[in-house]
Amino acid sequence: MKVEIPQGAQKVLEQLNKNGYEAFVVGGCVRDSLMGRIPSDWDITTSALPKEVKNCFSKTIDTGIEHGTVTVRMDGESYEVTTYRIDGKYEDARHPKEVIFTPNLEEDLKRRDFTINAMAYNEEKGLVDLYGGVLDLKNQVIRCVGEPVERFSEDALRMLRALRFSAQLDFSIDENTFCAIQKLAPTLSKISAERIQVELVNPERMREVYKSGLSSVFFPEWDAMMECEQNTEHHAYTVGEHTIRVMEEVPSERNLRLAALLHDVAKPVCKKTDDKGVDHFIGHPTLGGEMAKEILRRLKFDNDTINYVSAMAGYHDERPAATPRNIRRLVSLVGADLMPDLLVLKRADTLGQSEFQRDEKLKYLDEVNRLWEQIVKEDDAVSVKDLAINGNDLMALGVEKGPKVGEVLKELLELCLDDPKKNTRKYLSEEAKRRMNS
Repeated sequence: MKVEIPQGAQKVLEQLNKNGYEAFVVGGCVRDSLMGRIPSDWDITTSALPKEVKNCFSKTIDTGIEHGTVTVRMDGESYEVTTYRIDGKYEDARHPKEVIFTPNLEEDLKRRDFTINAMAYNEEKGLVDLYGGVLDLKNQVIRCVGEPVERFSEDALRMLRALRFSAQLDFSIDENTFCAIQKLAPTLSKISAERIQVELVNPERMREVYKSGLSSVFFPEWDAMMECEQNTEHHAYTVGEHTIRVMEEVPSERNLRLAALLHDVAKPVCKKTDDKGVDHFIGHPTLGGEMAKEILRRLKFDNDTINYVSAMAGYHDERPAATPRNIRRLVSLVGADLMPDLLVLKRADTLGQSEFQRDEKLKYLDEVNRLWEQIVKEDDAVSVKDLAINGNDLMALGVEKGPKVGEVLKELLELCLDDPKKNTRKYLSEEAKRRMNS
C-alpha cells in the first residue's frame, strides 16, 4: 500500500534520514490516506531526539518539546515532528507522569489509542501496521491497540474519542472496546469540561454515548431524555430518540447540531400526564432555554454558542398563525439573524415527530418561510434599528433624553409591525409628536 506524501512532509523525512535518523508519517494522515480522504495535517514521528530535530532544520518552533514535539517549518507549511516515546505511568487518567524517549518505532506505536491511528509510513519501508489497522479499516471497526481497559485507564478522554471516530467515519466499535468504555465511564469525571466539549462537537452517536454510560458523568440530562416516553399522537419516540432524529435532519454545523441536541432538554422536567394517559410538556421551551445555558456553561462553551443555543431552544416551539403581521412579530421576537436557522430547526423537529398532521405542519412551515422571505425582500422593520427614525431624531423633536426615548421607539416599532408602510420618517415624526402632546 502506498501513501502519497506531500512534498513538504517528504522533505522533512528526507532531511532526518540524511542526518542518520528514522522518520515516518504517522497516525491520522496515514489512516485518512488509506481511506482515500485528504489529511488535514501530516504528523511525523522520528528516532531523533528533540534537540537533534532542531539541529536538522533552520526553522523550528518548540510547540511541545517536553513531550518530544518540535514543529518544523518547510515550504511555508508546519509539520509536527515527535520523537518515538514511551509514556510513563498515568496518574490522572489523562496525562503520563513522564515521557521516555525511545529509538524503537514499535514502542511508540503500541502506546497509541486505536489500531487505525497506529500505522506509520515512509517510502523506504512502506506501511508499518503492527496492530491490524488495515484490517480494521476494511472492516470499519474502532478497536483499541492492545488491552482496551489499559488504553482507557491511561487517558479517559479516549472513550469519547472512540465515539467521535465512530461517528465521523461511520464505523462500529469493537465489542471489547465498548465494554471497556462502559466499565470505565465513571473515570471521565477526571477530565476537564473544556476537553470534553471539544470531543462533543459532532454528537451523531448519541445512543452510544447513553449506552456507554459516559453521558451519566458529563450530561445526565441526556439520560433523562433517552428514558422519557412521549405518549402523545404528535410523537412516536422517547425524547432522546426524537432528538437524535432532529439532529440527523439539520446540517452538520456545530451550533445548529447543539441546538437540535438541546431543544427539548426540559421535557423530562416538564412532563405531566393527564387522566387519559396523554403526556404534556407545557413550558418546556422556556425552561429548555435556561437549562441549555446551564449545560453549556458547565461544559465551558463560549458565550456566543450559549446565547445562540439557548435562544433556539427557547423559541423552537413558537407557532403563530401564518399571517404577515404575526410573522413580522415572530421575527421581531426571535431576531432576523436567528430566523433562518430557527426555521431549519423547526422543520427538522417536525420530521422527527410522528406522521400525525405532518403534511399540515410542513405546509405551515412553508408558508412561514414564504412570509419570512417576503419580509426580507420588502425590508420591513422588525427591530428598532430598522425604523426610519432614531433616538437622536426623537430628542431633536423634544423627547426627554433617557429611558423615554427607548419607550417611544418601541411604541413606533409596534405600529410598523402592524403596518410596514408606516415606517417613514414623516409619519413616525408626526406620531412621536402626537404622543408627546397627548
